[in-house]
Amino acid sequence: MQPFDHHKFLGYVAEVTPGYIRVQMPSALHLTSFYHQGEVYNGGNVGSFVVVEGAEFGFLGRLFELTLTQVERQAITEQNLQQPEQTFHPVAKVELLALFSVYAPEKIIKTVSRYPVIGAKVFSCSNEQIGHYIETFGIKPESIKGAPFVPLGKLTSNGQECHVSLDSLFGRHCAVLGTTGGGKSWTVAKLIELYTEHTKNKCILIDATGEYATVEDQQNSIQMGTGDYIFDYKNLTVDEMFYLLHPSAKTQVPKLMEAIRSLKMVEIDNGGSLNVYYAKDPNDPTKFIRGNVFKANNPKRPLQVFYYQHINEIEDRTCRFDFNLLAAQITQECVWDTDQRAPANYGGKVDNDISNCVSLISRVNNISSTGEYNQIFGFNKTKLGRETKDLTVAIDEFLAGDNSCMRIDFSRVSFDYQVREILVNAIGKYLLYKARDNKFKDSPLVIFIDEAHQFLNKAIADEYFAAKPLDAFEQISKEARKYGLFLCIATQMPRDIPLGTLSQMGTFIVHRLINEQDKKAVESAASAANRNSLAYLPILGEGEALMVGVDFPMPLTLKINEPVHKPNSNTPKFKKKDE
Repeated sequence: MQPFDHHKFLGYVAEVTPGYIRVQMPSALHLTSFYHQGEVYNGGNVGSFVVVEGAEFGFLGRLFELTLTQVERQAITEQNLQQPEQTFHPVAKVELLALFSVYAPEKIIKTVSRYPVIGAKVFSCSNEQIGHYIETFGIKPESIKGAPFVPLGKLTSNGQECHVSLDSLFGRHCAVLGTTGGGKSWTVAKLIELYTEHTKNKCILIDATGEYATVEDQQNSIQMGTGDYIFDYKNLTVDEMFYLLHPSAKTQVPKLMEAIRSLKMVEIDNGGSLNVYYAKDPNDPTKFIRGNVFKANNPKRPLQVFYYQHINEIEDRTCRFDFNLLAAQITQECVWDTDQRAPANYGGKVDNDISNCVSLISRVNNISSTGEYNQIFGFNKTKLGRETKDLTVAIDEFLAGDNSCMRIDFSRVSFDYQVREILVNAIGKYLLYKARDNKFKDSPLVIFIDEAHQFLNKAIADEYFAAKPLDAFEQISKEARKYGLFLCIATQMPRDIPLGTLSQMGTFIVHRLINEQDKKAVESAASAANRNSLAYLPILGEGEALMVGVDFPMPLTLKINEPVHKPNSNTPKFKKKDE
């Protein structure tokens, strides 16, 4: 490979700045494409790659602006353009992308520690040289053997096939961004296709609209929102239960926590050691009915002893209790801490506390009777009228099975009551806890989230309830990489994704973006996405994308390869009125 050849000469470096260099071209003839030794060179066209000579290192750059001097611009006329002796001297701005050793030009280094000198020669870069650079993207010395490299797309500048490392694509999380119609869904489908074909690993797809039903042949598809599958409320965390119930901080939270603890003790009490707190069976006064814990005027010590004997089970993160008993239990918690006449006992009921908890009790009853909640979390399974399967069990079976992709369809999940956000957050929390238990250390898992703006950067709040963020996936983005759990989020509104999550994305595949706030969000999160690269975003065609990443030496503009199985993302067509 000979990067510096006078047959490829374009011009001389006339100005050097930290962000770009300015190149003076002796003639406008250098702008045209040309052939040399059977290869095509793009010359000095905008978007083409160039190399700049140096003593020890050469520099790879991309031309992003062309202009003429003021005098030459005034001389542009049809007559002058037709005169062969008339010569224009274009000035080009070139963005410096990387450098390479003159003695080993097949490898490039991402660095800004060196710059070319004034007067250095600039040459057109061949497709062969660019191809060599792309094939080395993401290669790490420790993972060269067996590293999965996949054909993601072709460079828009010269049609060069772009093979990238899946380790680098997903190893620091990935974000697919772009407005509607830019090709975002096809890119997600292609990524899933490449991932499942070239690795032994598994992935889980959160399908917000149901458009990926036919994307993968061997996939487990689960439809949420019909009641066939539920995320059993007993697998929710206490915090997620708080998201649903909205208790006020000062008066209702303490009573709700005590009610949950009491009902979890009932769930654990197999031997009936808490009989003193249960109601007597009306048919047999010698027996007790396990259900609510009646504290009023009963002794404190047996309950306290039982609590400390089972504290780990009671204070775990789950909600393993009978939700249908919760409303009544909140009322039973509204008692005095101590009976003044018998200090070893609880006191009687406190009507003022009961009044303060009326709104909370109403919300509990409302949730248990709301169909949208019941079909997702199974608070009252008898009302569903069918056998249900727990989603967490289905996830565990998928992870132990042969299929490589699991699609969770949210198209039937209601947008009301923030059910979708809470459910996705609960799935994320469940997978995060499995990751913390090192379940994915030897076999990494990727979670694909389509339409991520519907689920992330959400908080549950109302007039009385202090805002709580649904931050499971932000935690995954920040800490789960070392556990083998990775994210790939797709959204048309990157400005609505938490900056903490977006900034953790190591790879960005950005389709057409027009909104200035969206472009600023990408610029803030992606260190390699400078203004020159982002300038292409509003004019990208369908399926074209800018790819930047921590493990990629330079930004690339690609035409993403079409997936074999395309998602159903076509826009409904208007029909002509019959004459």
